[in-house]
Amino acid sequence: MRDYDPSDRTSLMLDKNYWKSQIISHFKEIIEQMPPIFDNCKGGIYTGCAGVAYMFYYLSERETFSEIRQELLTRARNYAEVALSYSLGKGRDPDHASSFMLDNGGVYVTSALVLESCEEPESREKLVKKYSALSQLVMPQMFLHTGSDELFFGRAGYLCGALLLNRKLPNSVPGKILDDVCNMIIQSGTYYATKHKSPCPLMFAFHGKEYLGASHGLSSILFMLMSCGKWFSENPSKQRIIKECVDFLLSNMQPNGNILPLCQESNDNQLDGELIHWCHGTPGIIYLFAKSWYTWKDERYLRACIIIGELAWRYGLLRKGPGLCHGIAGSGYVFLLLFKLTNDEKYLYRALKFAEFIESDESRETFSRPDNPYSLFEGLAGTVCYLADLIEPATAEFPFFKI
Repeated sequence: MRDYDPSDRTSLMLDKNYWKSQIISHFKEIIEQMPPIFDNCKGGIYTGCAGVAYMFYYLSERETFSEIRQELLTRARNYAEVALSYSLGKGRDPDHASSFMLDNGGVYVTSALVLESCEEPESREKLVKKYSALSQLVMPQMFLHTGSDELFFGRAGYLCGALLLNRKLPNSVPGKILDDVCNMIIQSGTYYATKHKSPCPLMFAFHGKEYLGASHGLSSILFMLMSCGKWFSENPSKQRIIKECVDFLLSNMQPNGNILPLCQESNDNQLDGELIHWCHGTPGIIYLFAKSWYTWKDERYLRACIIIGELAWRYGLLRKGPGLCHGIAGSGYVFLLLFKLTNDEKYLYRALKFAEFIESDESRETFSRPDNPYSLFEGLAGTVCYLADLIEPATAEFPFFKI
């Protein structure tokens, strides 16, 4: 794929009407192939109807789709309603009820945002209270035997949902709850790191493995802690600990720009089966480095982001589909982030080229079909969010990871 040539101004011509029509075509396909029924609800916002509800909500917030906003919100409400009914049904796993990505937590947050946009304040407030109440489930240090702090099931995920609610609906989750959850994460990470003699001052395990990437690892936990602005600014000693952890991750970056999924893992054959995905590689860790750059203005973090951008350009056309978690849209978001960080048009060009590849016949011939091909994190719904952000790059953000 040819890289950006600054002398060729036509290479940055983005036909907004074309991309808008592609997005509309995609969401019509999602409606047809993944209708809002109980059979499609498993997996919360990650693979279920709640994620499609979030996609429609996300589109409704974009200026590009202002003329069909009400239609989008109606769609969002339909998907959120069935996801909420499913989440409140009998037989749910109480251990995972607080999960932001895969269970009730994310369903409550998404449904609350949709209901607010639909001007249903009473129903919205009930869900906000339900989400706040979930904080009691995540407060015991070992509330999950598989690992209590990561993004998908643990406390970092709870913070993620609370931050989104408070950003859109100020003061939804009280500051004391955020403070208590942050402090418990620090306590848990310190305990584990000390017990296991970790080289990093905070360390966490999920199913017995010390992950570093965004889905289950250290990087997204640190990102959510740093995103709790008031707690972060009022705790300079914990700031220093977090910065040491960020620097630990930076020290694990390989010459090619990736960081291996597990702490103290070795890779003698770089890129031989290496995971260069949002979930387990630097295309997910980049959001922590970007936030660290904004926070401390240390050039090392910005340089790391730029190196990751080169890695994503070389190896980011993943064959696992067009999605966010381990697909091409997840790689493409690296370029949208770098465009915001640097204002270098090269990155907008690269984001466009990845979008064009997603829509190409070649990609459809070479993609392996994801397990959940229309979902937010594995499938087409996440791609729709990416394409919408390509049209409006100034407000682009990987879902739930606001820098």
